[in-house]
Amino acid sequence: MANPVNLHSAGHRGGAVCAPHFATVEAGRAILAEGGNAIEAMLAMAASIAAVYPHMNHLGGDGFWLIREPSGRVRAIMAAGPAALAAKPELYRDYETMPTRGPLAALTVPAAVAGWIVAEEAARAHGGKIPLKVLLTSAITQARNGYAVTRSQKRLTEEQFTSLKDTAGFAAQFLVDGKIPEIGVILKQDAFAATLQHLTFAGLEDFYRGDVARETAADLERIGSPLSRTDLERYQARLTEPLRVSVAAGTLYNTDAPTQGAVSLMILALFARLGVTEDRLDVQTVG
Repeated sequence: MANPVNLHSAGHRGGAVCAPHFATVEAGRAILAEGGNAIEAMLAMAASIAAVYPHMNHLGGDGFWLIREPSGRVRAIMAAGPAALAAKPELYRDYETMPTRGPLAALTVPAAVAGWIVAEEAARAHGGKIPLKVLLTSAITQARNGYAVTRSQKRLTEEQFTSLKDTAGFAAQFLVDGKIPEIGVILKQDAFAATLQHLTFAGLEDFYRGDVARETAADLERIGSPLSRTDLERYQARLTEPLRVSVAAGTLYNTDAPTQGAVSLMILALFARLGVTEDRLDVQTVG
């Protein structure tokens, strides 16, 4: 999250950034220090978090943004990948439930970078001038030089090892000699660094309609995924209005479906209507 703030602590007049990894925080802080706006800082962080915290956030997923413009208007970027055109019911007839791993599970368009495309346009619309090459520099360097395996990555790898160990590309990228790496072991993402480097020259659109799209589609076809180059070419993220609800404290915002934004706003609105004034609730168990 990156946000220019009006209320600030001493030394933080230009804004603040936060992320679940210190290296990503530094990437965002560096962009603000260069005069970048909040959206540009967030772009740098979105790339960086995939480089240093890949078990929780990478380019294969979706992306949802809430942006407060200088005018006070709040906009939402919706980058949720749809299912592949070839992902027909008959393809999954032999499965009682949708597979969660493997080629047939890779059936939705990786939408995160499409969200970056819309965010980059929004950043320029609000005075952003920092080149994409600069915005992605931290992530490229981090991916190329490597990151230290965290406690959460080791734990998650242990929990999911059985279902992931035979997944194409997993062992080469996230295991060491076929074994789960210990905390602190340095892992590099050379292919990811090369992809980001290419996008700085070709532009983010290349991810869906250029060389990156072509190679991605070829890899997916080779492993038997229903996702095709046509699916990539057809996809675009949207800049839209968010959901909102007014409570005594102000207006709350969140993103529309397919996120759980509507549910979260309903919960908060109902809680506000309870008129809770204490900061602690006593819970009694009956029976």
